[in-house]
Amino acid sequence: MTIEHHDLGHEFPELRERIHELKVTDNHFRKLLEEYHQLTKDVENMETEVNVVATHTEEEAKKRRVYLKDQLYRMLTA
Repeated sequence: MTIEHHDLGHEFPELRERIHELKVTDNHFRKLLEEYHQLTKDVENMETEVNVVATHTEEEAKKRRVYLKDQLYRMLTA
């Protein structure tokens, strides 16, 4: 099984400079970004069965990750 990388740099390569800018200047953005990256690592570990969890738990983590990505994208494009 191939694991797709979901870090924001891969998701939005055209916004890399803006990601860096907000990470340095906006505490709220930085906090959400850190949560997003940690959740991405957790989901990747679930997908590779490093951490075996119930399907429901994995799906909830993925939903949270999508929610965070939407919030971050809105901030990046505001």
